[in-house]
Amino acid sequence: MYDYDIIVIGGGPAGMTAALYAARAGKKTLILESNAFGGQIATSPRVENYPFVKRITGAELADGMFSQIAELGVDFDMGSAVCEKREAGFVVTTEYGKYLCRAVVLATGVRHKKLNLQREEELTGKGVCYCAVCDGAFYAGKSVAVVGDGNSAAQYCLYLAETCEKVYLCTLTDKLFCDKNLCAALQRADKVQWIKSVSVTALEGTDELSAIRFSDGSTLPVDALFVAIGQQPHNEAFSGLVKLDEQGYVVAGEDCATSCEGVFAAGDCRTKKVRQCATAVGDGATAAVNACAYIDSL
Repeated sequence: MYDYDIIVIGGGPAGMTAALYAARAGKKTLILESNAFGGQIATSPRVENYPFVKRITGAELADGMFSQIAELGVDFDMGSAVCEKREAGFVVTTEYGKYLCRAVVLATGVRHKKLNLQREEELTGKGVCYCAVCDGAFYAGKSVAVVGDGNSAAQYCLYLAETCEKVYLCTLTDKLFCDKNLCAALQRADKVQWIKSVSVTALEGTDELSAIRFSDGSTLPVDALFVAIGQQPHNEAFSGLVKLDEQGYVVAGEDCATSCEGVFAAGDCRTKKVRQCATAVGDGATAAVNACAYIDSL
């Protein structure tokens, strides 16, 4: 009757870990990915904060995860998925097929909002960064800039100020839209300089970022630019299936259970404070274990 026990939607670290645990539990598993397996981590030139692995590229890490689940017999398919709850199970539909399963793990991830500047893609990983926790250590003792005016931008500045020589906070207006305690902490941070009412219009540098240019024509020499203007989860297609918060994240706690029985959410797509590769992997394991328990209880 069922094509699969568990269908995992999303092929990043959370999704591939969920597929790993589901397969090891003896569940017939399909993992769907609309882009490329590995998610955002696959584009990282260096990963140095993943347990046991001292240094690895994101692509190597993603390839290793993919090979591991492939060897366990996990099935794969490409395409954007939608999911519908039926009286008995769920129907997951992509451009290429329709599958009936007993439980679903949403691991759709997020995408960082970008400045949409010329050469932004080219210099990503070469000075243009979107995660201070992931990449900040590479710029210890150097000068960096952060663009953004919310909590993430403020947190990036404070985190980077612990190791960087100078941190420039660049905001589009003369106001900050972050928590009062973060504003106060920024004012106390000697290494942080706030540059108000500026718009970053260009990125300079040959092989690596060397400076950013503002709309008034002035330039600021920096070794890195951290873009912190928000993230956007890939959950639009599931708004009728599970509860989303105001920002579009799937509402799910540490057990990864959602508002829809039989559907679990793992990784960056769910409501949580820390979004890292290591926490995504933890979510994937939790979601799969609980999905298996749900199936066994039917």
